[in-house]
Amino acid sequence: MKFVLRLLFSVVWSCAVKAVELPGEGGDKAVLDAEWFPSRMHCFVFRNWTCVPKARLAEVVGAAPRQVEALAAAMGLPPQGEVSPDWQTRGYITVLRRNWHLLPYGQLLTLLGQSREQLHFNLLEDDFLFVKLGNMKPACETLVWDDAYLNAQDYPMPNVEYPSPPESREPRFAFIPNLQVMGEIPPPAAPDRASPFDLRFIFSYFAEYGDPLATPDVPSYPEGLLQRLAAQGVNGVWVHTVLRTLARDPAFPEFGEGCEKRIAGLRALVERARKYGIQVYLYMNEPRAMPAAFFDARPERTAMRGVKTRDGNVRMCTSTPEVRRWMCDALADVFTRVPGLGGVFTITASENETSCAAHNVHPQCEHCENRDYAEMIAEVNRTIRDGVKRAAPDAKVIVWDWGWHGHGDAVDVIGKLPADCWFMSVSEWQLPIERGGVASAVGEYSISAVGPGPRATKHWAAAKARGMKCVAKVQAGTTWELGSFPYLPVMGLVAEHAKSLSAAGVDGLMLSWSLGGYPSPNLDVFHRAAKGAGVDDVLDALARDRYGPKPVNAVHIAWQFFADGFREYPYHIGTLYHGPQHVGPANPFYLRPTGYTATMVGFPYDDLAAWRAVYPEEVWIRQMREVAAGCENGCAMFGIAIEKMDDGVKAEARRELDMYRAQALHFASCANQAAFVAARDRGDKEAMRRIVTDEIAVVRKLLPLVEADSRIGYESSNHYFYIPQDLLEKLVNCQYVLSRL
Repeated sequence: MKFVLRLLFSVVWSCAVKAVELPGEGGDKAVLDAEWFPSRMHCFVFRNWTCVPKARLAEVVGAAPRQVEALAAAMGLPPQGEVSPDWQTRGYITVLRRNWHLLPYGQLLTLLGQSREQLHFNLLEDDFLFVKLGNMKPACETLVWDDAYLNAQDYPMPNVEYPSPPESREPRFAFIPNLQVMGEIPPPAAPDRASPFDLRFIFSYFAEYGDPLATPDVPSYPEGLLQRLAAQGVNGVWVHTVLRTLARDPAFPEFGEGCEKRIAGLRALVERARKYGIQVYLYMNEPRAMPAAFFDARPERTAMRGVKTRDGNVRMCTSTPEVRRWMCDALADVFTRVPGLGGVFTITASENETSCAAHNVHPQCEHCENRDYAEMIAEVNRTIRDGVKRAAPDAKVIVWDWGWHGHGDAVDVIGKLPADCWFMSVSEWQLPIERGGVASAVGEYSISAVGPGPRATKHWAAAKARGMKCVAKVQAGTTWELGSFPYLPVMGLVAEHAKSLSAAGVDGLMLSWSLGGYPSPNLDVFHRAAKGAGVDDVLDALARDRYGPKPVNAVHIAWQFFADGFREYPYHIGTLYHGPQHVGPANPFYLRPTGYTATMVGFPYDDLAAWRAVYPEEVWIRQMREVAAGCENGCAMFGIAIEKMDDGVKAEARRELDMYRAQALHFASCANQAAFVAARDRGDKEAMRRIVTDEIAVVRKLLPLVEADSRIGYESSNHYFYIPQDLLEKLVNCQYVLSRL
C-alpha cells in the first residue's frame, strides 16, 4: 500500500498541467547529491528549515508537519520559529537555488508558492536567473516522504557539534526596515553645484529586480533609503523594467496586463524621489524576445520574426517598422503618463536577447542579413530616444556601449547616434593590469583596478566630438570581486577613481549595477573626491566626520591596508563570475570531481579552472591569501582605531569591523577551496585534511558574524548567496569529508 501511495504521489506531480514549459524542463543532467546527508530528504529539511514554513515543507513531500519537525529535531535543529514572508518576495531566488538539485519543477512551484507562468518570467527576465542556475535543470526525481527517514540506524547523521547561537542575532532582511527609517538628515535644498558630475545615479541595495513596479508602493525605494542616498550625493535611481508590462497597444493585446498599477507605482516613486532631489531612470533592454506562439497568433506578425534565441523564443526584429513603432509609442505613453521621469538608459547589444544585432546574429535574419551592424544598434537607440523625447523633451536618454562589437572599438556606432543622447561607457574597461606576475586587462566590475581605461577614454572622446555628454559606469560600493557584502572598505581606491574621472571631464556617473547600491561611506568618498580635494584629505575628512578627530590617523592607515591588499586581487572576469568568493565558506567541499561547470555568480561547484581563469593554481591561491592578509591587517588597525573613538560611535564601528572580518574570512576560504581542489586532484589526502580543518575554523569564526549582520551574504539580484544555515551545512560537509579521509 505504501508503495502505491508513493507512486501515486509521484504521478500527481509529474502529470501537473503545464500552462507553459519551463526552461530546461525534461533535461537529463544528473543531480549533484549532497552525500554528507543520509538522504535527499534530510538535506531538503535541513536546507529549508529557516526559510520555508514546516507546513509547506510537508506539503511539498506529502508528509505531516509533525513528521518534518521530527526529522529536523533528529538532525539537531532547533524548533522552527516564525519564518519571514520576505522569503517569498525578496528571498525566493535563495530558496530556488538551494533546492535546484533537490526537487523537480512541480515541487519547486509548491515550495516557492509560484505559478508556472510566474516562475517562467522570473527565470528568463530576472537578471539572467536561468543562466546563473547553469542554463539547465537537473533531472530530479520527485521527493516523497517515508517514515523510514526517522530511523536513525538506517539514516545516521554525521556527528557535528553546532556552535551555540551568538547573543547578538539579526533576522535575515533586517537591514530593510533599518534603511526604511527616516533619519535626521534634511533633504537637499538645491542641486549640488560643487560636483563636476551633473548625473549621479544608482540602484537600490534591496530592489526587486524582475518586476519592481508590480507592488504599487514600490518598496524597493523607501523614503529612508532615498534620504540617505541623497545625503551622499546621489541624484538619480534606476529601475529594471520590461517595456511590454508598462503600456498597452491595440496591435499587441497580450502586452500591458497590470500596467495601470505599475504606472501608478512609478508615478508615486517619481514624486517620492523628487522630495530628495532624485530623479528616476528606467533600464531599457528592448525589445525582449517572445515565445513562438506570439508570432503565430496573428498573420501580420510573421514579418516581425527575427532570429530564434537559445531558449526557444524568437526575437522581435527591429528591422520591421511595426516593432519600432510599438517601442516608440510605448515609451511615449509611459513618459506621458509619468511626468517628471528622469529618462532611460539602454543596453542594446547584450543582456537579454533583443534585436537581431544584439548578439551579432543578424546575418541569420532574412530582414537584417544585409544591414550594417552599427546602423542597427543606433536605430534601436534612436527609436527609444524618439519615444522618450516625444513625450518628455528634457528627459535624458543614456546610451550604453556595453557589448557593442563584442566590447571592442565601437566608434562607428557612436557616430550614428542622436547627438542629444548621453553616452555611457564602463570606466575601467581594457585597463592593463598585472597581478602575481600575470598580465591581463580589466573587463568590468573592478574596484581593485582604478580607471579610466583606454576603451572608455576613446569612446568618450568620440562622443564629446559630437557634442554628447558622457557618463562613466563604475562600482562605488562593491563589485563581483566580492558581491555578497554591502561595500568594500577600500576608500583610497574609490577616491583615486573619482579623482581620475573628474580629470577626464565626464559629465555623469552610474554608481552601480544591481550590486553596490548600499548607502555606504564609499559614496561619500566618491562625492567628496570628485570636488577637488586630494585623496589623503578626503580620507581624513571622512574619518573625522564618522569617528571624531582622535582616531583619524589609525582609521586612515586601516583603510590603506584594506586598499593595498585589494590591489593584489587576482582579477579576471572569469574569477568574478565563476569564483567562490560570493558564497565564501558556504561552498561545500567535494571528495570527487563533480563534473559541473561553475555558473555566472550562481554555483561555483569545484570548478577551479574557471575560478582561476588566466592564473596558475598556485598564483591564484597566493593572491587570494594576499587579499585576506590585507583585510586582516586593516581589521587589526581598525580595532586599534576603535579604542580611540568616543563611546557614541563605537558600537557602529564595531559592527563595521565585524563585517570587514567576515570579508577577510571569505578571501581565506577562497584560497582554502582552491587548495583543496588542487590537493584532491593530485591525491594529497594529508593536505586535504589540513585544509578542511582550517576551513572548519574559518566557518566557526564567520558564523556569529553572519548571524549578527543581515547584510552579509545579500545582493539584490541574487538575494542571499548564503545564510547561516548554509554555514552549518558546511560544518556537516567538512565533518563528512574528514571521516572519509
